[in-house]
Amino acid sequence: MTAAAVVERLRRAGLTVATGESLTGGLVSAALVDVPGASLAVLGGVVTYATSLKAQVLGVEQAVLDDGGPVQAEVARQLALGAARLLGADCGIGTTGVAGPGPSDGAAAGTVFVAASLAGTVRARRLAVAGTRPLVRRAAVGAGLAVLLGLLEDREQTAGGAR
Repeated sequence: MTAAAVVERLRRAGLTVATGESLTGGLVSAALVDVPGASLAVLGGVVTYATSLKAQVLGVEQAVLDDGGPVQAEVARQLALGAARLLGADCGIGTTGVAGPGPSDGAAAGTVFVAASLAGTVRARRLAVAGTRPLVRRAAVGAGLAVLLGLLEDREQTAGGAR
């Protein structure tokens, strides 16, 4: 449902989106392209599961990765921005975290960070999800889409209020 709302709002506004995914491994892109008409708004996605690729491909600052590791809000922000920049999209969604079953990179299983960007505004969200690996990944997809939907709704309200 959230993916359909995101695609509809993007289409209505004439905006495009790209994804920079780690934890979700392409599931955010898949959710978006499952929506009929997504080709008018979805440009593509990049999966950078390996930490080194986050810097090499999507431009996540190496110092950020060195200081706090790949599981942090700033990495999710930079993944969203990097995907949008690399693919020429108006919006970006970034996901990073630990799906489990155990801890990784100094973070507990179920630790998730998602972010979305739109017109210079970047919003991130942290989740602590208890459950199986698939559950953690699905929760990350929903949260990433919800963050972008919030940015799009804010944009609509601002545009509507400016009239």
